[in-house]
Amino acid sequence: MDDDNPPNAGENVGQPFRAASEGPSGAAGENVGQPFRAAGEDVGRPFRAASEQEVYDALAALGIAFERFEHPPVFTVDEAERYWADIPAAHCKNLFLRNAKGTRHYLVVLGHAKRADLKALSAALGDDKLSFASPERLMRYLRLTPGAVSPFGLIHDSAREVVVVLDSELPETERIGFHPNVNTATITLPTDEFLRFLAARGNVVKLVKIS
Repeated sequence: MDDDNPPNAGENVGQPFRAASEGPSGAAGENVGQPFRAAGEDVGRPFRAASEQEVYDALAALGIAFERFEHPPVFTVDEAERYWADIPAAHCKNLFLRNAKGTRHYLVVLGHAKRADLKALSAALGDDKLSFASPERLMRYLRLTPGAVSPFGLIHDSAREVVVVLDSELPETERIGFHPNVNTATITLPTDEFLRFLAARGNVVKLVKIS
Protein backbone atom coordinates (compact mmCIF):
# COMPACT_ATOMS: atom_id res chain seq x y z
CA MET A 1 0.00 0.00 0.00
CA ASP A 2 1.30 3.38 -0.92
CA ASP A 3 0.02 6.29 1.07
CA ASP A 4 0.72 7.26 1.17
CA ASN A 5 -6.59 -5.49 -8.99
CA PRO A 6 -8.53 -11.00 -8.53
CA PRO A 7 -11.99 -11.19 -9.43
CA ASN A 8 -15.23 -10.13 -7.70
CA ALA A 9 -13.86 -7.30 -5.61
CA GLY A 10 -15.91 -6.95 -2.46
CA GLU A 11 -16.93 -10.61 -2.22
CA ASN A 12 -15.49 -12.68 0.61
CA VAL A 13 -14.09 -9.52 2.21
CA GLY A 14 -11.55 -10.46 4.84
CA GLN A 15 -11.74 -14.17 4.05
CA PRO A 16 -8.37 -15.92 3.85
CA PHE A 17 -7.21 -17.74 0.76
CA ARG A 18 -4.39 -20.26 1.02
CA ALA A 19 -2.08 -20.75 -1.90
CA ALA A 20 -1.63 -24.18 -3.38
CA SER A 21 1.97 -24.16 -2.16
CA GLU A 22 0.69 -24.41 1.40
CA GLY A 23 -0.07 -28.08 1.00
CA PRO A 24 -3.00 -30.22 2.12
CA SER A 25 -4.22 -27.72 4.72
CA GLY A 26 -4.93 -25.12 2.03
CA ALA A 27 -8.13 -24.73 0.05
CA ALA A 28 -7.03 -26.96 -2.81
CA GLY A 29 -8.39 -25.90 -6.15
CA GLU A 30 -10.01 -22.68 -4.91
CA ASN A 31 -9.02 -20.08 -7.50
CA VAL A 32 -5.58 -21.68 -7.65
CA GLY A 33 -3.74 -21.05 -10.88
CA GLN A 34 -6.26 -18.62 -12.31
CA PRO A 35 -4.39 -15.75 -13.97
CA PHE A 36 -5.31 -12.15 -13.29
CA ARG A 37 -4.70 -9.54 -15.96
CA ALA A 38 -4.48 -6.00 -14.67
CA ALA A 39 -6.70 -3.40 -16.29
CA GLY A 40 -5.01 -1.99 -19.35
CA GLU A 41 -2.51 -4.84 -19.64
CA ASP A 42 -2.37 -5.03 -23.42
CA VAL A 43 0.10 -7.27 -25.16
CA GLY A 44 2.66 -5.25 -27.05
CA ARG A 45 2.72 -2.20 -24.78
CA PRO A 46 6.22 -1.13 -23.69
CA PHE A 47 5.42 -1.71 -20.02
CA ARG A 48 2.58 -3.94 -18.90
CA ALA A 49 0.97 -3.60 -15.50
CA ALA A 50 1.98 -6.31 -13.05
CA SER A 51 -0.43 -9.17 -12.50
CA GLU A 52 -1.40 -10.85 -9.26
CA GLN A 53 -0.71 -14.34 -10.56
CA GLU A 54 2.93 -13.45 -11.24
CA VAL A 55 3.40 -12.81 -7.53
CA TYR A 56 1.96 -16.19 -6.59
CA ASP A 57 4.12 -17.92 -9.19
CA ALA A 58 7.25 -16.22 -7.81
CA LEU A 59 6.41 -17.22 -4.24
CA ALA A 60 5.57 -20.78 -5.27
CA ALA A 61 8.93 -21.06 -7.02
CA LEU A 62 10.56 -20.30 -3.67
CA GLY A 63 8.26 -22.62 -1.73
CA ILE A 64 6.82 -19.70 0.23
CA ALA A 65 3.31 -20.15 1.64
CA PHE A 66 0.96 -17.22 2.20
CA GLU A 67 -2.61 -16.31 3.00
CA ARG A 68 -4.72 -14.13 0.72
CA PHE A 69 -7.52 -11.79 1.75
CA GLU A 70 -9.83 -10.07 -0.72
CA HIS A 71 -11.24 -6.59 -0.16
CA PRO A 72 -12.60 -3.72 -2.24
CA PRO A 73 -10.06 -1.51 -4.05
CA VAL A 74 -8.08 0.70 -1.66
CA PHE A 75 -5.76 3.53 -2.60
CA THR A 76 -4.49 4.83 0.73
CA VAL A 77 -3.52 3.40 4.10
CA ASP A 78 -6.55 5.07 5.67
CA GLU A 79 -8.84 3.19 3.28
CA ALA A 80 -7.02 -0.10 3.83
CA GLU A 81 -6.97 0.00 7.62
CA ARG A 82 -10.68 -0.92 7.90
CA TYR A 83 -9.92 -4.22 6.13
CA TRP A 84 -6.56 -4.82 7.79
CA ALA A 85 -8.10 -4.72 11.26
CA ASP A 86 -9.00 -8.43 11.10
CA ILE A 87 -5.85 -9.55 9.28
CA PRO A 88 -3.12 -10.49 11.78
CA ALA A 89 0.14 -9.12 10.37
CA ALA A 90 2.37 -6.08 10.34
CA HIS A 91 0.92 -3.89 7.58
CA CYS A 92 3.04 -1.43 5.66
CA LYS A 93 3.27 1.73 3.64
CA ASN A 94 5.31 1.37 0.47
CA LEU A 95 6.77 4.55 -1.00
CA PHE A 96 8.47 4.72 -4.39
CA LEU A 97 10.99 7.55 -4.34
CA ARG A 98 13.63 9.04 -6.62
CA ASN A 99 16.63 11.27 -6.02
CA ALA A 100 16.80 14.80 -7.38
CA LYS A 101 18.51 13.81 -10.64
CA GLY A 102 16.28 10.78 -11.17
CA THR A 103 19.31 8.50 -11.32
CA ARG A 104 18.44 6.38 -8.28
CA HIS A 105 15.14 4.92 -7.13
CA TYR A 106 14.10 3.62 -3.73
CA LEU A 107 11.25 1.46 -2.49
CA VAL A 108 10.74 2.47 1.13
CA VAL A 109 8.82 0.00 3.30
CA LEU A 110 7.71 1.16 6.75
CA GLY A 111 5.02 0.42 9.30
CA HIS A 112 1.64 1.74 8.20
CA ALA A 113 1.28 4.02 11.23
CA LYS A 114 4.60 5.78 10.64
CA ARG A 115 5.39 8.84 8.54
CA ALA A 116 8.54 9.06 6.46
CA ASP A 117 10.63 12.20 6.87
CA LEU A 118 12.11 12.44 3.37
CA LYS A 119 14.79 14.91 4.43
CA ALA A 120 15.99 12.63 7.22
CA LEU A 121 15.75 9.63 4.91
CA SER A 122 17.89 11.40 2.30
CA ALA A 123 20.53 12.03 4.95
CA ALA A 124 20.41 8.42 6.20
CA LEU A 125 20.89 7.11 2.66
CA GLY A 126 23.56 9.66 1.76
CA ASP A 127 21.65 10.77 -1.32
CA ASP A 128 20.44 14.14 -2.53
CA LYS A 129 16.87 15.35 -2.09
CA LEU A 130 14.34 12.53 -2.29
CA SER A 131 10.83 12.96 -3.67
CA PHE A 132 8.00 10.77 -4.87
CA ALA A 133 8.60 9.22 -8.27
CA SER A 134 6.02 9.71 -11.00
CA PRO A 135 3.46 7.05 -11.94
CA GLU A 136 5.41 6.65 -15.19
CA ARG A 137 8.60 5.78 -13.31
CA LEU A 138 6.66 3.45 -11.05
CA MET A 139 5.36 1.61 -14.10
CA ARG A 140 8.76 1.56 -15.78
CA TYR A 141 10.71 0.11 -12.88
CA LEU A 142 8.16 -2.03 -11.03
CA ARG A 143 5.19 -2.27 -13.44
CA LEU A 144 2.91 -1.03 -10.70
CA THR A 145 0.22 1.62 -10.49
CA PRO A 146 -0.41 4.09 -7.65
CA GLY A 147 -2.42 2.44 -4.89
CA ALA A 148 -0.85 -0.96 -5.50
CA VAL A 149 2.79 -0.27 -4.63
CA SER A 150 4.36 -3.39 -3.15
CA PRO A 151 7.76 -5.08 -2.74
CA PHE A 152 6.42 -7.80 -5.02
CA GLY A 153 6.88 -5.36 -7.90
CA LEU A 154 10.57 -6.24 -7.61
CA ILE A 155 9.88 -9.36 -9.68
CA HIS A 156 9.93 -6.99 -12.66
CA ASP A 157 13.19 -5.23 -11.73
CA SER A 158 15.46 -7.68 -13.50
CA ALA A 159 18.25 -5.08 -13.62
CA ARG A 160 18.01 -4.63 -9.83
CA GLU A 161 17.96 -0.87 -10.15
CA VAL A 162 15.63 -0.22 -7.22
CA VAL A 163 17.13 -0.02 -3.73
CA VAL A 164 14.87 -1.41 -1.01
CA VAL A 165 14.81 0.59 2.22
CA LEU A 166 13.27 -1.31 5.13
CA ASP A 167 12.18 0.20 8.41
CA SER A 168 14.61 -1.51 10.80
CA GLU A 169 11.74 -2.60 13.08
CA LEU A 170 10.01 -4.71 10.43
CA PRO A 171 12.39 -7.72 10.54
CA GLU A 172 11.43 -8.11 14.20
CA THR A 173 7.79 -8.83 13.33
CA GLU A 174 6.46 -12.38 12.94
CA ARG A 175 4.17 -11.89 9.96
CA ILE A 176 3.89 -9.16 7.35
CA GLY A 177 1.31 -8.11 4.77
CA PHE A 178 1.36 -6.47 1.34
CA HIS A 179 -0.74 -6.06 -1.76
CA PRO A 180 0.05 -8.75 -4.37
CA ASN A 181 0.67 -5.96 -6.94
CA VAL A 182 -3.05 -5.14 -7.08
CA ASN A 183 -5.09 -3.18 -4.56
CA THR A 184 -8.06 -5.56 -4.25
CA ALA A 185 -6.25 -8.05 -2.03
CA THR A 186 -3.70 -8.32 0.76
CA ILE A 187 -1.47 -11.32 1.31
CA THR A 188 0.39 -12.17 4.49
CA LEU A 189 3.43 -14.37 5.01
CA PRO A 190 6.03 -15.00 7.71
CA THR A 191 8.42 -12.07 7.85
CA ASP A 192 11.47 -14.30 7.57
CA GLU A 193 10.01 -15.72 4.36
CA PHE A 194 9.47 -12.22 3.03
CA LEU A 195 13.12 -11.46 3.76
CA ARG A 196 14.03 -14.65 1.88
CA PHE A 197 12.00 -13.38 -1.09
CA LEU A 198 13.97 -10.11 -1.00
CA ALA A 199 17.26 -11.98 -0.87
CA ALA A 200 16.23 -14.05 -3.88
CA ARG A 201 15.49 -10.90 -5.88
CA GLY A 202 19.04 -9.62 -5.37
CA ASN A 203 18.22 -5.93 -4.97
CA VAL A 204 20.25 -3.91 -2.50
CA VAL A 205 18.40 -3.80 0.83
CA LYS A 206 19.15 -1.18 3.46
CA LEU A 207 17.79 -1.17 7.01
CA VAL A 208 17.02 2.32 8.25
CA LYS A 209 15.49 3.40 11.54
CA ILE A 210 12.29 5.30 10.75
CA SER A 211 10.67 6.95 13.75
